[in-house]
Amino acid sequence: MEQNVKKQLEDYKKLIEQKLDEYIPVEYPEKIWESMRYSVLAGGKRLRPILCLEACRVICGSYEPAIPTACAIEMLHSQSLIHDDLPCMDNDDYRRGKLTNHKVFGESTAVLAGDALLSFAPQVIIQKTDKKTDPRILLKVLEEFVVNAGAEKLIAGQVVDIDSEGKQIDKQTLNYIHENKTGALFKLSLRTGAILGNADDSKLAALTEYAEKLGLAFQIMDDILDVTSTLEELGKTPGKDAQEGKVTYVSFYGVEESKKQLASLCAQACDILEKNKIESDVLKAIVNSINERVN
Repeated sequence: MEQNVKKQLEDYKKLIEQKLDEYIPVEYPEKIWESMRYSVLAGGKRLRPILCLEACRVICGSYEPAIPTACAIEMLHSQSLIHDDLPCMDNDDYRRGKLTNHKVFGESTAVLAGDALLSFAPQVIIQKTDKKTDPRILLKVLEEFVVNAGAEKLIAGQVVDIDSEGKQIDKQTLNYIHENKTGALFKLSLRTGAILGNADDSKLAALTEYAEKLGLAFQIMDDILDVTSTLEELGKTPGKDAQEGKVTYVSFYGVEESKKQLASLCAQACDILEKNKIESDVLKAIVNSINERVN
């Protein structure tokens, strides 16, 4: 990765960390806010908010209009992880190299912290977005947020994932799970960033298509790493999918074929950027980094 791109990614990440810390206060009752902050500020790549900021920048030349929305998306992502780790779902003890939220604060507080983040995130979009923003754009961003966070996308993927444990499923069901459980937040990130940059229909469609390829590639990478990495490398318990009888790209296709599919998706994502004249070394670097982690 070129140094200028690496620096841009680091600058984005620092900005996101700073704003997340700023946006989430500690108020009474302190326990719920501390639980929210524990998971949101636990580190991570901050990939989704970075995608949101960069999508806005490539459209209008500035990432600043997208800062609140980018942070709200990271809160939504953290919320999904808090609930995903609960004993009634994936029952995981570690996330991002730390104890999961329910292991620190208890199950009841973890459930409530996730619920709180789900409602607090759109509040951040409404209250922190520049007041000069066209209300129609803000409404469209909020629509994108609630649709992708809910029963049509993110939750839909999670429900089908849970119901498919220990069962034989087909390729269409596997794709449905990951296009929604994982892909929804990638699409949300890129689409809202583009919308806040006032993208035209063609650019919005191109970034949506890029997001679809990227999201699927990311999930395949995650499935491969789950069977090839250690707890220290992953930051979470490896091999959990196999233990729980989940069908993954690796269990369905095998490691080598999964790597081929991932490489193909990454190439397609880069082609979309080139064909639509979307000039972003950051978006290209993100795709390449996913491919390079396993190939």
